[in-house]
Amino acid sequence: MKSAEINTSIIEGYVGLLDNLSTANKLDLISKLTKSIKTDLTRKKTSFGKAFGAFDSKKSAEQIIEEIRASRLSTREIEEF
Repeated sequence: MKSAEINTSIIEGYVGLLDNLSTANKLDLISKLTKSIKTDLTRKKTSFGKAFGAFDSKKSAEQIIEEIRASRLSTREIEEF
């Protein structure tokens, strides 16, 4: 079975279950599904935006540079000829 055929059969199964619901319950379900989709889209947009952007720190650039330089270790040994 192809993926589209599987998805169609799953949807048909749900439709069969939902046929027994009242109109009010179906409308409630539609509104909840719509809200769920909007929430998913919002999460995707914000998570994409969070992947990019400036480094967030309360320290100044000079403090960060000083910490980086202070944390460096030099293992360089100069051999004499």
